[in-house]
Amino acid sequence: MKKSSILSLITICTLVFSSCFNDLDTVPLDKDVFTADAVYKDATSYRKVLAKVYAGFAVSGQQGAAGQPDIEGIDEGFGQYLRGFWYHQELTTDEAVIGWNDQTIKDFHNQTWTETDGFIYAFYSRIFYQISLCNEFIRETSDEKLTSRGADDALKAQVKTFRAEARFLRALSYWHALDMFRNVPFVTENDKVGSFFPTQTNATDLAAYIESELLAIENEVAPPKGNEYGRVDRAAVWTLLAKLYLNHEVYTGQKKYTECTAVCQKVLGSGYSLDPNYKNLFLSDNHTSPEIIFPVAYDGINTRTWGGTTFIIRAGIGGSMDPAASGVASGWGGSRTTRQLVEKFPADLTGVVTEFNQGETVKYKKMYVPGSHQNFDATDTDNSLSEGVKNSSIYEGHLYFATANTELYFTTISSNTAPKLGDNNADGTLETGGAKIVVPEAGLHYIRVDNKTKKYSIQKTDWFVSGSATGGTDVAMAWDAKTRTVKATLDLGSGSFVFKNNRGDLLGDKDGNAILTSNANAITVGKPGGHELFLDVDKPDYTYSDRLTGFDRRPMFYTNGQNLDINDLSIFTDGIAVNKFKNVTSTGAPGKDSDFPDTDFPMFRLADVYLMAAEAIMRSNGDKNQAVAYVNAVRERAYSGKVGNITAAELTYEYLLDERARELYWEGHRRTDLVRFGQFSDGSYLWQWKGGVKDGKTVAPTYNVFPIPSADLGANPNLKQNEGY
Repeated sequence: MKKSSILSLITICTLVFSSCFNDLDTVPLDKDVFTADAVYKDATSYRKVLAKVYAGFAVSGQQGAAGQPDIEGIDEGFGQYLRGFWYHQELTTDEAVIGWNDQTIKDFHNQTWTETDGFIYAFYSRIFYQISLCNEFIRETSDEKLTSRGADDALKAQVKTFRAEARFLRALSYWHALDMFRNVPFVTENDKVGSFFPTQTNATDLAAYIESELLAIENEVAPPKGNEYGRVDRAAVWTLLAKLYLNHEVYTGQKKYTECTAVCQKVLGSGYSLDPNYKNLFLSDNHTSPEIIFPVAYDGINTRTWGGTTFIIRAGIGGSMDPAASGVASGWGGSRTTRQLVEKFPADLTGVVTEFNQGETVKYKKMYVPGSHQNFDATDTDNSLSEGVKNSSIYEGHLYFATANTELYFTTISSNTAPKLGDNNADGTLETGGAKIVVPEAGLHYIRVDNKTKKYSIQKTDWFVSGSATGGTDVAMAWDAKTRTVKATLDLGSGSFVFKNNRGDLLGDKDGNAILTSNANAITVGKPGGHELFLDVDKPDYTYSDRLTGFDRRPMFYTNGQNLDINDLSIFTDGIAVNKFKNVTSTGAPGKDSDFPDTDFPMFRLADVYLMAAEAIMRSNGDKNQAVAYVNAVRERAYSGKVGNITAAELTYEYLLDERARELYWEGHRRTDLVRFGQFSDGSYLWQWKGGVKDGKTVAPTYNVFPIPSADLGANPNLKQNEGY
């Protein structure tokens, strides 16, 4: 689905809605001030205003990335909804630290915040600004209002769906308020507009309200995958219900794990599927992913903010990292992670057992091979042979020809006007200006040219993996056009192997440096299991790469120049960098703008639902084998196979908490998860700089929720502070 349809309305509608919202319930002072009836006189305005309600999660004001902010008193980027959400859910945990000294920002990770904290007040204000947007839209789309404006039945039916979506968005913000602040002021569309003191609700009543709202709209929103991308469907409603039910015992003391399992299973059967490639979930074309249920959508041209994924990507770039590799103009040198997150993954973060070694011959002279296989382009320097011995004038290597009867010639100069060496008599002897050489068969060919004697040979060559590690079987390798190597995907057992071909060559690794030589030592398998072997025989030095097929592909860490331990929070290179979100597409193309990413934030995605279902089953003493199957569905994607699967004996609460970190790090789930598992404040699990000390320490359970900001307490006599503040 296209993401542009909802985003394209945001710029159009923000100024309209700003006037509508601020002045809707006052008497217009002049002709330029809109009333609600004036705004909604145009039937298309309902959709435009709804777009602004969605945009409240993505942008920060009425004028691009900065200018006319929705809330005042704090930098506009700091006050953006998703950025505030991320601060509260990630910086307070083992998944993220930040090196900046802005106001009280380090108090998040230290867990030393107070009721006067400006960042907490900003996010609290942002939540209730968002709720007020929803309330106003819901208030103005009642049947009575629509009838009074002369809406026909078709428009009423359409707006009914819009209204249900706004009720979902309000429920989402009220869930954030419940999860983080618990006892909050409560306002709906039924409250009067204007100055009044909202009453304070409690966690039990607010949870019940959110549940009732979601159940009421369940059949009023589009069916799963039935809405345009970026808008709510039924699966999003079920996912939010699952979130509410999974944490219901934390909020109210009442368990709703059976209900959680039921709605999770609805989502799992709704048509969404796990993205085959984990990393694609966090790239600038992630709107094409089959896994994302509900995103906060971004577009580098139309949806600009200094919060959102702009912040997540750019704050995470510093040290020796290349911003261009992440599709942005520069990094902000702020966010990293702790060793506790890194160590939840296997020590081998890449799956690479042996990497290619280009060797010394890369510096030696080349013989170029222009031909019909590449449009006779002599300037293509990759299409060449190399000396194996320096200054020997003997060139060799392998070239792949996709079709039979490929024509070619040789030249020692990378120029289309250079002298050409051909073969007039097809007898293996080269002549300057000779006839094109014809290779009759398609496939990989070994080519050897002696430029002193002008003799050459071309032999079709097949390569195999052979040895005790293959059980004595010769496993055929095939040409891989993407890597320009020959490749085999196979299971290797204990033992060793060599590369062999039909010409009788046996290549091993004499010095253990990935440089292959004839009749050298066989290569010992250190990690039996699934392997991908890539043999690079394009030109000497011949080399190979060995990569495990069964490794966890989820850790996207940048380690070059970064220290595992954090000795100083203010130094970016203390702590491992996280390179998960990027402003590049799955094909490597940069996003539309290098300052503001196109990358959407996956608020809800299917892998989380699998893990929630597994946890709910465990907590309700359900079928543990089913819980294991749900966890393994997620792990099979991570490992590209079953090698990472676990058993029922391995699935414990501790394991599940760690698995949620491995799958969902930096996606805004961690604080809620740690609280639910009893490990956020006073639990036994510690991480660096929790509590303000390097090795971490426990803090009072007061910090499981955030305080009601003192500014709101002072303004509203109906509010009481959360316990402990």
